[in-house]
Amino acid sequence: MRFLPTAEQRDFTRSLDALLSASDTPSAVRSWSAGDPGPGRALWARLAEAGVFALAAPEAQDGMGRLPVELALAYRELGRHAVPGPLVETAAVTALLSHLADAGDPAPAKRLLPGVLTGESVVSLGVPRGGGYVLDAEGADAVLVVTAGEDGPELRLAPGHGPVHPSLDPARRLARPDPGGELLAAGPLLAEAVGCAVRWARLAAAAQAVGVAEELLRRTVAYVKQRTQFGVPIGSFQAVKHRLADTLLAVEFARPLVYGAALTLAPADLAAAKATAGEAAYTASRTALQLHGAIGYTEELDLSLWLRKARPLRDAWGTPAQCRAEVLTAHP
Repeated sequence: MRFLPTAEQRDFTRSLDALLSASDTPSAVRSWSAGDPGPGRALWARLAEAGVFALAAPEAQDGMGRLPVELALAYRELGRHAVPGPLVETAAVTALLSHLADAGDPAPAKRLLPGVLTGESVVSLGVPRGGGYVLDAEGADAVLVVTAGEDGPELRLAPGHGPVHPSLDPARRLARPDPGGELLAAGPLLAEAVGCAVRWARLAAAAQAVGVAEELLRRTVAYVKQRTQFGVPIGSFQAVKHRLADTLLAVEFARPLVYGAALTLAPADLAAAKATAGEAAYTASRTALQLHGAIGYTEELDLSLWLRKARPLRDAWGTPAQCRAEVLTAHP
């Protein structure tokens, strides 16, 4: 069995890496954190042109044909470059609207999906397990909210949102959507679509977490080769080597689980990948912070842009505890 990306997938990954390397994403992240989405929206448009946001949509909806492996590869690159915005929520919205269309309710997809796929519209999504907050509602063109109705779940277009609240990651701007709003879908079909959205969101979040972990590890390895104590690089110290080795093992263990989950899209596989990738990112952030010393706490250092993403990604769309419980339920 050959469990490696194809030549076409590798070319796609390299093209994304080149695009993002030339885009000065740290500046876009800092602008997004300050409430200026302009540079981030420009980057968003380039990613859409590269086909990133069409990877969860079928060809019938002008998508790329539902390519979960390609989506995992793409979101790993987005994590490596710390791209801001409701990236995971975009994958979830695309999956939700596409599933509704396949099930016989094409109106929401026909109305909202074209703008999402072309990058003209930034859409965020709130689900009941999200704690009532929606990511980046302030900079989104539309906010979709799934709520519990009398006859089952309801999908509504939020009429607005409350104050923006700070989070651990300044680029993750949280707000509570206003109640009410236009009803877009409801009933059993929506419940199935929400389940589909959660599966794709977990895949995207897990892949993004792997990318964050890889970049944190790369930057930390480069730093310990340069910083010296007692006349030698600190990377030569045995304790430092052990810490980096543990982090590398966590990342190397998480990556194939994410790709395996992309192949099956089974809920238990996705839960295992999400828990493992989230823990790998958190482990990498703790290692990076400790080995960088006091400089790791400074916001001026680009490292902070990745450090602050690790913990929120670990808990978004299913905490490690929730994901492990789902795996145990599926495999008692």
